[in-house]
Order: sequence, then C-alpha cells, then structure tokens
Amino acid sequence: MISTVNLSASEVANLTSTDMQMLLELHRPIKISIISLLGAMITLGNIAVISVISSSVSGWSRNSRYFLLSLTGADSAFGLVITPLNLCVSLAKDYSEGPDTLCHVVAFLNATVYSTCMYTLATISMERYIAVFYPLEYSSMMTRRRTLLLIAFAWCFPPIILLPISFPKGIIEVHFSTASLVCNPTYSTNVGYSITLTCFIFFPCSFIMTFANLRLWLAAKRQRVKMRKQHLGRLNRPNVASRVLVPVMTVYYTCWTPCMATILYNAISGHRVPEWMEFVVVWLPTSNGFLNCIFYFWINHSFRRKFLILFQRLCLTVCPDLAKALGCMDSLQTGVWDNNNSLPERCSSVSSTCTLITMADDTSF
Repeated sequence: MISTVNLSASEVANLTSTDMQMLLELHRPIKISIISLLGAMITLGNIAVISVISSSVSGWSRNSRYFLLSLTGADSAFGLVITPLNLCVSLAKDYSEGPDTLCHVVAFLNATVYSTCMYTLATISMERYIAVFYPLEYSSMMTRRRTLLLIAFAWCFPPIILLPISFPKGIIEVHFSTASLVCNPTYSTNVGYSITLTCFIFFPCSFIMTFANLRLWLAAKRQRVKMRKQHLGRLNRPNVASRVLVPVMTVYYTCWTPCMATILYNAISGHRVPEWMEFVVVWLPTSNGFLNCIFYFWINHSFRRKFLILFQRLCLTVCPDLAKALGCMDSLQTGVWDNNNSLPERCSSVSSTCTLITMADDTSF
C-alpha cells in the first residue's frame, strides 16, 4: 500500500504509480535523517538519566527509582530498538515487497514498546497520587512487592495482548508503510481487534494519568490559594504545579493522541492519511521518549545537581587540565551533599510531588 503526498485531487489523479514511488523515494533520505536524529537524542538523553538514577538521588525513594528505571528502560527502547530496527527494515525493503515474517515481528515490537511506555507513565502517575493523597498509608499500599508487580504488569501485559500481530496470516494484516518507513498493522483488516487495543491500552492509561494529575493540580492550587490568604511563605513563590503537571499532560496528549486517532480512522474508514501526516503521527510518540527526560528528570533540582556533579567528575577523569581550568574542582568541593539525607519515603515520590501540596521547599524542582 502506497500513501499519496499532500497534493490536490486532480494532481493525484494525474500521478502514475511510478511518479508516486519517485516522490516517496525523494522523501526517504529526509525521513531517515529525522528518524536517526530522533533516535540519537533519545539514546543520549536516557544515557544521562541512567547515569544519574543508577546511584542514589536526594529526595527519591526506592519505589520512585524503580518506576523511573522502568520508564527509562521503555524510553531507551525507542532509541536502542525501535529506531535502528525500523531504519534497517526501511533500508532493506523495496517498495514492491509485501509483508513478511520480519515485518510482523517488527510491528509487534513497535506496538509493544509504545504500549509499555504508556502503561509505565500511568503507573508513575498512580504512585504519585498515592504518595500525595495517602501519605500515611503509602508504605503499606506501595510495598516493594506491589511496586515490582506494577512494573512487571506494564512490561508483560502489552506483549500478551499484542501477540496476534506477530503471526503472519493471523487475525490482522501488517504492511510496510512507505510513508512512515515502518511496518504497521493494517487496522482496517480487523476493526474489532484494533478498537480493543485502544480500549485496553490508550484509554485506560490516559484516564489514570488525567485523573491523577488533575487531582494533584487542583490540590496544589487550593493549597497555594490557602497559603496566600494566610500569608504563609513568599507571595512570589513559583507555581510548581503548573510548571510540572501541565507540561507532562500536554506532552503526553500531543505525542499520543494523533497516533491513536489515526489508528481509529484507519480501522473504521479503511483509508490512510496523507504521507507526511502519517510519518509525523507514527514517529511523534517516539519523541515522548526524549521529552520524558526533560519533564520527569531534568526539571527536578536534585537530578540536575547530581548530573552536574557526575559530569564534572567525568570531565576531571577524561581531561583534568581543562576541567580544572574551568573550575570543575571548586564546584565539586562546594556542591557535594549527603545522598543519605533524603526525605521520608512518602515525600519522595516522582519529581517530589509532595511539594506540590506542602509547598515546604520550593527548591525541590
């Protein structure tokens, strides 16, 4: 199946199959460059994240680190698995070649990583919600066993529900998309299964994230108004809730909603969207793997401080003379802090969410 570019109806009618293939071939190097750049950004961003959270970070509990490692693993799969695998397939496949076993496996891996990322984001929002609204029960509700079970569910359930995609001549067809340069399921060949996937993956995860983050934002807003009336703290205290929760949800829906809408459109109507629109909506969720590094990690003050120390230590190891000339040694001596001096477990949820309610330390972000 070959997508048409964004041309008028009369122009499309005058285009032959050869002309469309030439246009797609002309766009292929541009698309490969964009995909390669995106994969490099995701990989480098998550390498930085892993280097920091592999050691203790002030204010982050054991459970938070488990969830964050799970999110980093899912995001890293975008750069280390999805991007190179699809690039190899796009370079190896010809436009005249149809679906094969490899294409089914690649489509299965794509959908699995995408789904795992959404489930992981939902579990993080759930953990944050419990840490803030049930602080006294947090330790009993979010035990180490339950935390690991939630993470295991986020990684094991998607492959189970998506397994039919991996079988050639199964319940749903798979095609190599010359528009997005990936192997995609043809959702119109099994409308019921396609809608079932969105009902079990996108909509539940979106509901959990929206409910949890909206409740957190409203609670933080009420607390901010209350403190302002009571003249507690500085009146110019930054609006931490809007600075953290709003971007997180905006990025989530911006990255994932167009892709899900396209899946439903293809499943119900049987039609494909234009070439570049398909390319953008298919690869837009992958960019969430890089943006998560910013909104879930870099925005946290403790993470930035720990990353700076690790980076300066690396500079001192690789090029000590240049690092000393830039003053890295002085920064390290004045920037060391006690990693064991962390907040209580209930107040060390992801991104120090409890500060959204207590507003006790406006430097937690």
